[in-house]
Amino acid sequence: MSDTAPAPTTIGELIEAQARAIPDKPYLLFGDRVVTYAQLNANVNRAANGLADLGVSGGAGVSIMMPNSPEWLFVYFGVQKLGAYAVPVNVALRGEGLRHVVGHSDSSVLVCHPDYVDAIQEVADSLPALRYIVIDTSETGPGYEAPADWIRLSDLMNTSAETPDAVVEMGAMSNIMYTSGTTGAPKGVVQRYRPLAPANTGLAGGFYRSDEILYTCLPLFHANALFLTCQRALMSGLTVALSQRFSASRFWDEVRRYKATTFNALGAMIPILMKQPERENDRDNRVGMVLSAACPASVWDAFEQRFGVRLLEAYGAVDGGGFGISNPGTSPRGSIGKPATPIRIVDESGNDCAPGEPGELLFKIDDPEARRVEYYKNAEASDAKVRDGWLHTGDLVYQDADGNVFFADRKTDSMRRRGENISSWEVEREINAHPAVLESAAFGVPSELGEDDVMVVAVLREGQKLMPEELIAHCEKRMAKFMIPRYVEFRGELPKTGTHRVQKSELKRQGVTAHTWDREKATSRS
Repeated sequence: MSDTAPAPTTIGELIEAQARAIPDKPYLLFGDRVVTYAQLNANVNRAANGLADLGVSGGAGVSIMMPNSPEWLFVYFGVQKLGAYAVPVNVALRGEGLRHVVGHSDSSVLVCHPDYVDAIQEVADSLPALRYIVIDTSETGPGYEAPADWIRLSDLMNTSAETPDAVVEMGAMSNIMYTSGTTGAPKGVVQRYRPLAPANTGLAGGFYRSDEILYTCLPLFHANALFLTCQRALMSGLTVALSQRFSASRFWDEVRRYKATTFNALGAMIPILMKQPERENDRDNRVGMVLSAACPASVWDAFEQRFGVRLLEAYGAVDGGGFGISNPGTSPRGSIGKPATPIRIVDESGNDCAPGEPGELLFKIDDPEARRVEYYKNAEASDAKVRDGWLHTGDLVYQDADGNVFFADRKTDSMRRRGENISSWEVEREINAHPAVLESAAFGVPSELGEDDVMVVAVLREGQKLMPEELIAHCEKRMAKFMIPRYVEFRGELPKTGTHRVQKSELKRQGVTAHTWDREKATSRS
């Protein structure tokens, strides 16, 4: 961007500015497609003008239910140019879950992919606010017939590539990002139009080089891919390499194909990648830095050494008020780092925890307006998020004597067995350390003695066999006795959200099944 041009204050203005400054630079790589910054701006304008013809303007909601694609971003950024609000929809949603997000968000337009036609038609009649459904048929054959009265995205975008005549009102809603809803109905986290801070544009204070290529295989309906990759690249004038989905077997081939220099990893991605067969070309990549969330300390060094990369661990949340903690290598492996703002770690009574004792992480509110977390049409949840000047994260952490913070668990995922608090994350970490296990989920099921018994559902690596007794023997060497699972079940896969979070609410609902092994019954028979 020119040093003499006025600084852009909105995402729409930023796209225009980058299209003028670096028109021929690739913004997006997707399969064999290359979208330059000039092409991005033109297509975003077409999407915006087409949506405006449907009456979309400030205060209107547009739901986007599409897999990763350039068209997803054209529609999303087009909504931003109109000053309306976008509602990214988890593509795995069906039935009541889908109806809740599209209906609760008051979306008047839904832009979708043919894969989700059946799911949408099941709920469309129960969505009175929904006026138009737009379908992207770019991947279908010429004979594809869209449902009657649905609008093809190609027709909607067959319009002017000029900047739309729209005003973006500061303070109006720009997005509603729904939480994964693993423990209840998803809550819509509201984001509003704010002037872009100059510090947020450019190369992030030297964090990136001008030739960086940011790879993501995470879904665009998730804040990590959308904001930390696509929007971050846009602000810095960088290139995004976008994959359709995460595939452990194809991951590094895609990274090499796009010549990516950095990527973000969530949850179990790093342990799963480590369990892929080693290759001679594992270190044959251009990646320098990996921004990770919840990488187990047990695989941190091994991952860096095997693939020749450097991990930077970070903590944050879409409903976290903009607070975060990061470990750029200045804290021990497994730590999310030292906080740059005041925090507390408290027990269930609100008392401060001693070093090493897990408790809920709270951040001190420094700017009530900027830090406010707003859940759409849910004032009670919004008010409960910030209490007595502290933001309650819902995450359990502990702090060592040097002030380094370590993630322990989601507060809703923790278990209590016979007076002992148990972190599901710690149980899963030790289960996943078994060479035959690909991934696992630990959760509590009701105990006849009160509180919880620990149950684990594990997925084995391809071609591996493991008996429950062998897994328990592994646990006995690595866990406190009260943490050792009573119940073990092996399955082919875990139920997950589109952001790779295990749906523990579904596992808890299923509970102990006919296929579950019970350690206490097995012991009593022996």
